[in-house]
Amino acid sequence: MNAQDYSQAQLEAWAPLAMQRVNVAAWQKTLRNNKTYVARAHDQIVGFGDMTLEGYLDRLYVHKDFQRQGIAAALVDLLEADAKKLGLTHIFTDASLTARPFFERKGYQIIQTQTVERQGISFMNVSMVKLFIDEKDG
Repeated sequence: MNAQDYSQAQLEAWAPLAMQRVNVAAWQKTLRNNKTYVARAHDQIVGFGDMTLEGYLDRLYVHKDFQRQGIAAALVDLLEADAKKLGLTHIFTDASLTARPFFERKGYQIIQTQTVERQGISFMNVSMVKLFIDEKDG
C-alpha cells in the first residue's frame, strides 16, 4: 500500500503497530508453508514474496529504497515458475491500487475491484489473475 493511493487511516489500519507481534507469528507460519522467496542486497533483506500451493500470491514487498530495480518482477517470476511446476493453470492475487499497474504489466487481468475492511476502515484493492497458456498450444 502506498500513501499516494490510500489515506493515513487506511495505511494504519492495514499495518497497525499494535498487531505487529501477532502478525510476526502468523507470518512465520504462512511463510514456512508457502513458496517464499527473499531478496537480499548487501546482507540486508530488501524484499520478499510468497504464494500458497494453490497459486494465491499472498504477499509481495520491496523496501522503498530498492523499488523500481526489478526485484518485485524477479520475485513474481520465481513464484510463477513454481506455480507452473506445481501444474497450476493460473496464479491470482489481491493487489493494492498502487501495485495494480505492476501486475498489469506482468500480464495479470482484473477480476474485480473490491472493498475490504481492516480495523473498521474500508479501502479498495483489485482481485487479479494471470492465466498460464500452454506454450505448445500457442
